[in-house]
Amino acid sequence: MEKPHILRRDFMGKLAVVLGYAGLGPLRLSAQGRAPQGAAAESGLPDVKKPSDYDKLVKLASNENPYGPPESVMKAMNAAWKYGSRYSAPDGGLADAIAEHHGVKSENILIGCGSAEILKVVDDAFLPDHKLVVGVDPTYETVYRYATNSKAKAIAIPLTKTYDANMKEIIRVTKANARDVGVVYICNPNNPTGRIVPKDEIKMLLDSIPSDIPVFIDEAYHHFVDDPNYEPAVKYVIEGRKVIIARTFSKIAALAGMRLGYAVAPKELIDQLRPFIMSYSTNAIVKFGGVASLKDSANEARVKQLNKQVRDRVTSELKDYGYEVIPSQANFFMVNVKKDVTPVAQDFLKKGFIVGRKFPPLNEWLRVSVGTDEDMKGFMKAFKEMFPQQTAAQTKAG
Repeated sequence: MEKPHILRRDFMGKLAVVLGYAGLGPLRLSAQGRAPQGAAAESGLPDVKKPSDYDKLVKLASNENPYGPPESVMKAMNAAWKYGSRYSAPDGGLADAIAEHHGVKSENILIGCGSAEILKVVDDAFLPDHKLVVGVDPTYETVYRYATNSKAKAIAIPLTKTYDANMKEIIRVTKANARDVGVVYICNPNNPTGRIVPKDEIKMLLDSIPSDIPVFIDEAYHHFVDDPNYEPAVKYVIEGRKVIIARTFSKIAALAGMRLGYAVAPKELIDQLRPFIMSYSTNAIVKFGGVASLKDSANEARVKQLNKQVRDRVTSELKDYGYEVIPSQANFFMVNVKKDVTPVAQDFLKKGFIVGRKFPPLNEWLRVSVGTDEDMKGFMKAFKEMFPQQTAAQTKAG
């Protein structure tokens, strides 16, 4: 097993040391979390004051749907404005619609203000009496940051050389620290790499660790996957396994700014999570949009196809230009720009493009959300103005 190295990271503005413990192998992350302060910094967006200035920028930083909500969803939300003045407004049967969509009962569903609220309540429910959350590094860091509220720490295990989750190491470390582990967190596909955890490895994880440890699987990007080795984890909820799945309407459904997400889990886990959900956290209008989105499978298929078509074209062009790209199953990808990402992102901003922030330890890998065909043609033009074409030897050396 490769011995881990010592890294230094900026956690919430404070310098912290990330250490690999002898015999453990993974990296232990400080309880301070890691993302910069402020919503703009967290999402990789600049702090733009005027909406008119913001509208001039091409946004390729937050993995949003660039095509916007379909007419069916807009129509449903517009018809729901009359409920906007009431706290206890009807929700259009959202929980029942989600349950039917997944083949579970409504008691297996918990609605949240985006999947971000689900991520927080999982930490609130399962980490106060424990010390650790186990996951990978890098991944979507919100669970690690929220762990600070419970004074918990993360054991974040480095990705493999192919940028995949090291499932055997996750299992080993979880078992070795079973008494202190409150939850195992898997983002599938992983953000920021776009790599999947194959279905056989998810099963191996669930079969190998103690059955009383919850496994939290964030499936925010599952709609974009077409790899046959992937499958959603809902079947494990139906089996009664201690699995919590987070889903969101922010990505393929194009409702990121409207904030709607949910959890799917066995009833006993939903009952543990529910007390931590903020009262009336989800707006009345978006719930109707969520119901309409679940019904509009044609739009979902259209967006998935457009994403794949544009993503594959751009990543192929980047590779032909001599730059390494991590194969992605999501609506974003990472390209190795061979220099620190932070000033690169600033240079892209000067050209009118908002791209992803740095994701340590992949400091030279730029995460780019997949925009429209026109967006990505503009991105490639800017990329070629900023970076020289690489030969095969230079790519290999990099």
